[in-house]
Amino acid sequence: MTWDASVDGSTAVALPQPRWHRRDVTDRQLLAAASDLLAEGYRLALVAAHEDPDAFRVVYLFTAGSPDRRVELVLRTDHSAPTVPTLAGLSFPAGRFEREMRDLYGIVPVGHPLPRRLIRHDHWPQGWYPMRSDAGLPPPFPTVEGDFPFLRIEGPGLYEIPVGPVHAGLIEPGHFRFTVVGETILKLKARLWFVHKGIEKLAEGRTPEEALPLAERVSGDTAVGHALAFCLAVEDAYGTRVSAEASVLRAALLELERLHNHVADLGALCNDVGFGIAQAHAQRVRERLLRLNKQVTGHRLLRGGIVPGGARVLALPDLGEVAELADDITETLELALRNAIVRDRFTGTAVLSRQQAHDVGALGCVARASGVDIDARRDHPIHPLTLDLPSAVQEEGDVLARVRVRLAEIGTSTELLRALVGLAAAGPRERALPAGVDLPLSGVGLAEGWRGTITHRVELGPDGRVTRWKVVDPSFLTWPALPMALADTIVPDFPLVNKSFNLSYAGNDL
Repeated sequence: MTWDASVDGSTAVALPQPRWHRRDVTDRQLLAAASDLLAEGYRLALVAAHEDPDAFRVVYLFTAGSPDRRVELVLRTDHSAPTVPTLAGLSFPAGRFEREMRDLYGIVPVGHPLPRRLIRHDHWPQGWYPMRSDAGLPPPFPTVEGDFPFLRIEGPGLYEIPVGPVHAGLIEPGHFRFTVVGETILKLKARLWFVHKGIEKLAEGRTPEEALPLAERVSGDTAVGHALAFCLAVEDAYGTRVSAEASVLRAALLELERLHNHVADLGALCNDVGFGIAQAHAQRVRERLLRLNKQVTGHRLLRGGIVPGGARVLALPDLGEVAELADDITETLELALRNAIVRDRFTGTAVLSRQQAHDVGALGCVARASGVDIDARRDHPIHPLTLDLPSAVQEEGDVLARVRVRLAEIGTSTELLRALVGLAAAGPRERALPAGVDLPLSGVGLAEGWRGTITHRVELGPDGRVTRWKVVDPSFLTWPALPMALADTIVPDFPLVNKSFNLSYAGNDL
């Protein structure tokens, strides 16, 4: 598909404004309101706790696309003994958000079916909630004795394989416990949150400009996606929009980030099944894309390109080189997929059904490979050219489907870049945020990072400084899908399956 736009940057379709609705609810009203929104096709994108002087306030953000719709349900609860009614029976993501909120704020989800800790490991001090205003410095952590508890399955021929949390590579820690019979995985338990960085807390009291470097480093390979979601949230709070020129540059940077990450994943997937020559070519292509990135923003990972109020680009990407590299990786992958061994290892491996992907709230390539068509570029657009974005959707839900989605997105990103760069000009394209205004309470930003939809919510004080920042990386919602897909898969396929998901530890362990 191609996109057409006039030389002055105008398009035939104007970018619609999001439809916003905010509603205060009581404990009794929350369940019915959330149920109605889910039945209407909304998804629960975020749950954020806030500590006000006299109460805790919990915000439930529901989003839907085509058109862009956003609903916030706001529930206030007692400061001394905060509780909320659980939504876990309605929504699997809600149950995880509630457990996260309990660990960080001490807000108890009443009636939760799995009330055990999620983020705070068992050796974390009792009664210490790091996001509260009175948390202070971390108290002494007791010595860890014994193993972390896991659900054990016992029987003849069963055994366990522990992997991690320290891995043989430059990745953050995560522990995987396999229960296996022969080579077949019966159950996988993933234990994350070994590194709680406190990144949301670090943003408090900073100006948006001062908090931006934190957003770029939520997950290092997604600097553009997180910076964009953060800046959109800040601009939403101010009630301002960036210029048409800035929106073009932002959309282009998002696709450049998508390209180099998809190329890296495709090469690594081939390498995991012994087709190392494809990995060598993918690394060559990725290196050229990273060098192109540095020409565009001065940083190989595109940091500094997106700022509150606009974008800063040193040079436009060379479209000829982008097209050449896209053709190069496409040819490499087509050759790999004609190899019988590669094809056999990819096909039918680690199937995630459409229903599983929907129920767990999976996002990005993982969801689209299982037939769940969700993409913030179309559903929550930042530029009119993405309103008609073709969906790279597969139905099979296996490794091959996840490969095909990535490969199709490389083609889409290349075409989209061609249209966007044709409207763009290098240089700073930004507007100063308004000064001396009565700030709205909050703002939300939604961006389709290369792993899926990123959601940020900020609250700004009268001085324009951040009082609360909530981040939802798509990995937080998609990680639970990995054990589902691995059921009845053989142990040697775990590295391949894990790479086909390629979820972020850093984006999850905030």
